[in-house]
Amino acid sequence: MKNRFVYILLLGVLLVGQAHWCLGQSPADLADEYYKKEEFEKAANEYAKLLKNQINWPTAFRYVNSLLRANKNEEADKYLKRQVRSENENKYLFEILTGFVASRGSDTLEVNKRFNAALKEAQKSVARAEQSAIAFSDINESKWAIKALLTARELSKDNSAYSEELAGLYRATSQNEKWLSELFTLNRFPEKREKVMAALQGVINTKDEEMLEKALYARVQQEPNELSYTDLLTWFFVQKQKFSRALLQEKATDRRLKLNGSRVYDLGNIALNNKEYKVAADAFDYVATTYPQGQLYPFARRLTINAREEQIKNTYPVDPSEIRKLINSYQSMLQEIGTNAKTLDALRSTANLYANYLDQKDTALTVLDLAIEMGKTDRNFVDKCKIDKGDIYLLKNEPWESTLLYSQVEKSQKEEQLGHEAKLKNAKLHYYSGNFILAKEILDILKLATSREIANDAEQLGLLIQDNTGMDSTGAAMRDYAAVELMLFQNKLEGAVESLNAMQTKYSSHMLADEILWLRANTYLKQGKTDKAMEDLKQITASHGQDILADDALFLQGKIYEERLKDKNEAMAIYQKLLTDHSGSIYVAEARKRFRSLRGDVVN
Repeated sequence: MKNRFVYILLLGVLLVGQAHWCLGQSPADLADEYYKKEEFEKAANEYAKLLKNQINWPTAFRYVNSLLRANKNEEADKYLKRQVRSENENKYLFEILTGFVASRGSDTLEVNKRFNAALKEAQKSVARAEQSAIAFSDINESKWAIKALLTARELSKDNSAYSEELAGLYRATSQNEKWLSELFTLNRFPEKREKVMAALQGVINTKDEEMLEKALYARVQQEPNELSYTDLLTWFFVQKQKFSRALLQEKATDRRLKLNGSRVYDLGNIALNNKEYKVAADAFDYVATTYPQGQLYPFARRLTINAREEQIKNTYPVDPSEIRKLINSYQSMLQEIGTNAKTLDALRSTANLYANYLDQKDTALTVLDLAIEMGKTDRNFVDKCKIDKGDIYLLKNEPWESTLLYSQVEKSQKEEQLGHEAKLKNAKLHYYSGNFILAKEILDILKLATSREIANDAEQLGLLIQDNTGMDSTGAAMRDYAAVELMLFQNKLEGAVESLNAMQTKYSSHMLADEILWLRANTYLKQGKTDKAMEDLKQITASHGQDILADDALFLQGKIYEERLKDKNEAMAIYQKLLTDHSGSIYVAEARKRFRSLRGDVVN
């Protein structure tokens, strides 16, 4: 019987404890719970208990606000008058609360009187000024919060104090020039720069963009040696894709401050990654020319040629004479600097130019063998050269040599990106030869590759095989198509176009019909035959408007009008059509960006 009594007693204790836990582990939690549930009379009672022990802003504010929300205005007034008459150290907070209550009516004079009284008290210490700013923010008095923070800044004798908080308040009150000023100050601290750029990103392509650019120029001119301003101006130009202006700015800064070309070099790499090849080449050439004895010289020298190479290779049709100039530039560089870890890639570039653009495959293989011998201590470099050699043997119609080299790299670079690249090359070899089942098996494995680019390529080729062999038991169309792709890999453009012409007639009703047109359009572009390319792209959108390549064809049309034909209006019309008819396309964001840029939009 005694044990049973003890059990019941313990159970009661546990239940009481559980009940208290459900309501909150402390009186403060209980008060806040009532406040969140808008049970303001109960909340006021709990906050009143808390204020007997300790007065702080959050509790006092919620207490007074609970009274007001519970229609106990007189009780709130009495409490505030009593606190204001007292001489406790929190008096300034109750002045703010009294002003808050007055602001609910129309007594503007009383509001200003109370808020000014609070600020006067806040001038006695940094802590009071900071707490006042928090209090003013909580009652949505942003302009008074600014005054409190400026008081705290003055007391702290630190002109950069509270820049982040002030920036937010200035933006909220549409004081944009002061907002920018605080952000510029904040940008001097490296750990804050990402936040600054994120804030300024919202200004780009809006009505405030011009204000930002002018403010940046003004700061750079006022304090030319403060690099944080130059950083922001360069960043702004890069965001606007104005790489030439960014380069002019960085060159001027480099000449003024003698920075050894490092910033110009970094901008060159950014331009190269954005396919701004001319600007990249100019940037690297500046570094190489201005600092021939500098540490960056060998890298800048090589990248100058590399950027020009990309520019030439992406200007159709490719001019063989320009390719020879590039090879001469690489050879001249190697003679000057020597062949070492900094310049080995130049041998790979030279070999690929010989093989792909001058049809000198044996010369290319000789150069690669030399590169492998000179870089034999670098496993990654050697394996890259082996992949290059595999590609060249495929150009020579020696696929067995190719697969041998690709397989060596697969084995050497297991589970590495280079190994996945080699595996993809082997899958394509099977695809070119018409062995679609084996190709598909490898591609399915590669869809799980860590590299998104390789995984995407594998998935696209796998889908192409799957979609175009299932309904065609002979696989004849797919084999013909794969054979054309091999011809294109081997740079046999004329032969590829002839085969595609025949395929278009033979397979006009086949599922591959739009793929044939797409491949021929891109081949025409490589030949510089823009008009013929546009005919095929327009046929895709007209006859295959619901198929998977419709948005690709539209987007490419827009780019051709914009970049090659310089027809702004037609480009805008195409981008608009893509946005309207293909709202789920992966090109939507880029099409919208290009459309707005062409129209010169100012976004409010």
